[in-house]
Amino acid sequence: MATNLSLHFHAEIDSIHEALLALPPELAEVPWREGGWTRKQIVGHMLDSAANNRQRFVRASIHGSFAGPDYAQDGWVAAHGYAGRTWATLLHWWQVEHQILSAAVDCIPEERFDAVCTVGENEPVTLRFLVEDYIRHQRWHLAQLTAPVGKG
Repeated sequence: MATNLSLHFHAEIDSIHEALLALPPELAEVPWREGGWTRKQIVGHMLDSAANNRQRFVRASIHGSFAGPDYAQDGWVAAHGYAGRTWATLLHWWQVEHQILSAAVDCIPEERFDAVCTVGENEPVTLRFLVEDYIRHQRWHLAQLTAPVGKG
Protein backbone atom coordinates (compact mmCIF):
# COMPACT_ATOMS: atom_id res chain seq x y z
CA MET A 1 0.00 0.00 0.00
CA ALA A 2 1.39 3.39 -0.99
CA THR A 3 2.41 5.74 1.81
CA ASN A 4 2.78 9.49 1.59
CA LEU A 5 6.53 8.98 1.34
CA SER A 6 6.21 6.45 -1.50
CA LEU A 7 3.85 8.78 -3.40
CA HIS A 8 6.38 11.60 -2.99
CA PHE A 9 9.18 9.24 -4.06
CA HIS A 10 7.29 8.32 -7.26
CA ALA A 11 6.61 11.96 -8.11
CA GLU A 12 10.26 12.90 -7.63
CA ILE A 13 11.53 9.93 -9.64
CA ASP A 14 9.12 10.76 -12.48
CA SER A 15 10.27 14.38 -12.47
CA ILE A 16 13.95 13.41 -12.53
CA HIS A 17 13.30 10.93 -15.33
CA GLU A 18 11.64 13.63 -17.45
CA ALA A 19 14.62 15.92 -16.86
CA LEU A 20 17.05 13.16 -17.88
CA LEU A 21 15.14 12.54 -21.09
CA ALA A 22 15.37 16.26 -21.91
CA LEU A 23 19.18 16.31 -21.70
CA PRO A 24 20.92 16.76 -25.04
CA PRO A 25 22.58 13.42 -25.95
CA GLU A 26 25.58 15.24 -27.40
CA LEU A 27 26.58 16.21 -23.84
CA ALA A 28 26.79 12.56 -22.70
CA GLU A 29 30.57 12.37 -23.18
CA VAL A 30 31.22 15.83 -21.72
CA PRO A 31 32.48 16.04 -18.13
CA TRP A 32 30.22 18.14 -15.92
CA ARG A 33 33.32 19.97 -14.69
CA GLU A 34 37.00 19.90 -15.58
CA GLY A 35 38.47 16.63 -14.39
CA GLY A 36 35.07 15.29 -13.34
CA TRP A 37 32.96 12.39 -14.50
CA THR A 38 31.24 12.59 -17.85
CA ARG A 39 27.48 12.85 -17.80
CA LYS A 40 27.37 9.15 -18.77
CA GLN A 41 29.42 8.29 -15.72
CA ILE A 42 27.18 10.42 -13.49
CA VAL A 43 24.10 8.55 -14.72
CA GLY A 44 26.02 5.33 -14.08
CA HIS A 45 26.75 6.46 -10.54
CA MET A 46 23.03 7.20 -10.13
CA LEU A 47 22.38 3.59 -11.19
CA ASP A 48 24.88 2.29 -8.65
CA SER A 49 23.23 4.40 -5.97
CA ALA A 50 19.86 2.88 -6.83
CA ALA A 51 21.29 -0.65 -6.62
CA ASN A 52 22.97 -0.01 -3.28
CA ASN A 53 19.98 1.75 -1.80
CA ARG A 54 17.59 -0.96 -2.92
CA GLN A 55 19.55 -3.38 -0.72
CA ARG A 56 19.35 -0.95 2.19
CA PHE A 57 15.63 -0.20 1.76
CA VAL A 58 14.59 -3.83 1.40
CA ARG A 59 16.77 -5.18 4.20
CA ALA A 60 15.61 -2.47 6.63
CA SER A 61 12.01 -3.13 5.62
CA ILE A 62 12.32 -6.87 6.19
CA HIS A 63 14.55 -6.93 9.26
CA GLY A 64 13.63 -3.67 10.98
CA SER A 65 17.19 -2.38 10.73
CA PHE A 66 20.13 -2.26 8.34
CA ALA A 67 23.89 -2.21 8.85
CA GLY A 68 26.07 -2.54 5.79
CA PRO A 69 28.92 -1.15 3.78
CA ASP A 70 29.26 2.09 1.95
CA TYR A 71 30.49 1.64 -1.60
CA ALA A 72 33.53 2.64 -3.63
CA GLN A 73 31.94 5.00 -6.17
CA ASP A 74 34.82 5.24 -8.63
CA GLY A 75 35.33 1.47 -8.59
CA TRP A 76 31.65 0.79 -9.22
CA VAL A 77 31.49 3.26 -12.11
CA ALA A 78 34.62 1.74 -13.67
CA ALA A 79 33.48 -1.85 -13.06
CA HIS A 80 30.26 -1.27 -15.00
CA GLY A 81 31.97 0.45 -17.93
CA TYR A 82 29.38 3.23 -18.06
CA ALA A 83 31.66 5.46 -20.13
CA GLY A 84 31.47 2.91 -22.95
CA ARG A 85 27.68 2.50 -22.92
CA THR A 86 25.31 4.42 -25.14
CA TRP A 87 23.36 7.32 -23.68
CA ALA A 88 20.09 5.63 -24.64
CA THR A 89 21.11 2.45 -22.82
CA LEU A 90 22.03 4.34 -19.65
CA LEU A 91 18.74 6.26 -19.63
CA HIS A 92 16.81 3.03 -20.17
CA TRP A 93 18.68 1.33 -17.33
CA TRP A 94 18.02 4.37 -15.09
CA GLN A 95 14.30 4.11 -15.80
CA VAL A 96 14.11 0.36 -15.15
CA GLU A 97 16.26 0.49 -12.02
CA HIS A 98 14.08 3.26 -10.62
CA GLN A 99 10.86 1.44 -11.43
CA ILE A 100 12.18 -1.45 -9.34
CA LEU A 101 13.33 0.87 -6.55
CA SER A 102 9.97 2.69 -6.53
CA ALA A 103 8.14 -0.64 -6.28
CA ALA A 104 10.30 -1.54 -3.27
CA VAL A 105 9.52 1.81 -1.59
CA ASP A 106 5.81 1.17 -2.23
CA CYS A 107 6.04 -2.03 -0.18
CA ILE A 108 7.68 -0.51 2.90
CA PRO A 109 5.14 -0.48 5.75
CA GLU A 110 4.78 2.95 7.38
CA GLU A 111 6.15 1.71 10.71
CA ARG A 112 9.35 0.43 9.05
CA PHE A 113 10.38 3.96 8.02
CA ASP A 114 11.61 4.31 11.62
CA ALA A 115 14.06 1.39 11.16
CA VAL A 116 17.61 2.28 12.17
CA CYS A 117 20.11 2.12 9.31
CA THR A 118 23.88 2.34 9.49
CA VAL A 119 25.81 2.73 6.24
CA GLY A 120 29.54 2.22 6.50
CA GLU A 121 31.09 4.30 9.27
CA ASN A 122 28.31 6.91 9.19
CA GLU A 123 26.07 7.70 12.13
CA PRO A 124 22.82 5.70 12.24
CA VAL A 125 19.80 7.25 10.51
CA THR A 126 16.24 6.11 9.90
CA LEU A 127 15.05 4.37 6.77
CA ARG A 128 12.84 7.43 6.19
CA PHE A 129 15.98 9.57 6.11
CA LEU A 130 17.65 7.21 3.61
CA VAL A 131 14.63 7.30 1.29
CA GLU A 132 14.35 11.10 1.48
CA ASP A 133 18.12 11.52 1.14
CA TYR A 134 18.08 9.28 -1.93
CA ILE A 135 15.92 11.84 -3.73
CA ARG A 136 18.21 14.69 -2.61
CA HIS A 137 21.16 12.68 -3.95
CA GLN A 138 19.50 12.11 -7.34
CA ARG A 139 18.60 15.82 -7.52
CA TRP A 140 22.21 16.76 -6.68
CA HIS A 141 23.45 14.71 -9.62
CA LEU A 142 20.71 16.03 -11.88
CA ALA A 143 22.07 19.53 -11.15
CA GLN A 144 25.50 18.31 -12.30
CA LEU A 145 24.01 16.81 -15.45
CA THR A 146 22.17 20.01 -16.34
CA ALA A 147 25.01 22.38 -15.42
CA PRO A 148 26.15 24.51 -18.34
CA VAL A 149 29.29 23.14 -19.95
CA GLY A 150 32.35 24.65 -18.27
CA LYS A 151 30.32 26.00 -15.33
CA GLY A 152 30.41 22.96 -12.99
